[in-house]
Amino acid sequence: MTPDLQQSGAQRLLGYRARAALGQTASGGRAAGFSRLGSSDELDVAHGRILYLEDVSVSFDGFKAINKLSLDIAPGELRCIIGPNGAGKTTMMDIITGKTRPDEGTVYFGSTVDLLRLREAEISQMGIGRKFQKPTVFEHLSVFENLELALKTHKSVAASVWWRLGSEQSDRLAEVLHTIALSEQVSRTAGTLSHGQKQWLEIGMLLMQDPKLLLLDEPVAGMTDEETARTAELFLSLKGKHTLMVVEHDMGFIKTISDIVTVLCDGSVLAQGTLEQVQADERVIEVYLGR
Repeated sequence: MTPDLQQSGAQRLLGYRARAALGQTASGGRAAGFSRLGSSDELDVAHGRILYLEDVSVSFDGFKAINKLSLDIAPGELRCIIGPNGAGKTTMMDIITGKTRPDEGTVYFGSTVDLLRLREAEISQMGIGRKFQKPTVFEHLSVFENLELALKTHKSVAASVWWRLGSEQSDRLAEVLHTIALSEQVSRTAGTLSHGQKQWLEIGMLLMQDPKLLLLDEPVAGMTDEETARTAELFLSLKGKHTLMVVEHDMGFIKTISDIVTVLCDGSVLAQGTLEQVQADERVIEVYLGR
């Protein structure tokens, strides 16, 4: 860490302590432990968990969107999250990525990084990538240019003016193109791609930033059967190299990719286990799957 970053971090810590004394912390005024802020390369997962939520709650205008939610995910795991509309799935992702601050609870990335202490941009830089349901790519640029823009590089004006794609970065870009099955589409304008290809391109843009954890919200919605099958292959190829949290309603897709399925309902965990186990759970049948 550079001296400038150390000084900046020290200033933020002093400012946080001052606000905490006044009950003005980002965690809603509650007490919060001080975590070590390191880079994503320094993430400590020695305790066997990359993401940890405990007793997390948040209310909007009296409605409890998340209610004492607790779950944890292991490094390299592909966790599927299912549940009825309004169960809290999107709000949970909002909390993990810093978009929403909970009223109470604990959210840790690795064993030392308190995500409730960080802003959205800082959380992204720590190695958490998020993909929303609707693909967001630069449609007027080529597939290559979209991936090039997503590279994890210094984004200052001076650095951007003089920056050139190096051999290592070229290799990384080619690797991602192969992973997302768009090598033959590299020169195509992103706006001309199919819906599924745009989804893969956006996932590729996230992969260019070397994320530790990927949050994927209904990734196969609107896809053809062939695109859905290809997406399942993609996710299984990423499993182990990255940790994936996948929110999805397509049970056929879930069956193909899942090891552990977590069912949310009313803002908390209703059931968890293999897909066969949760499908046999009477509570899950009642509130989500139906008979």
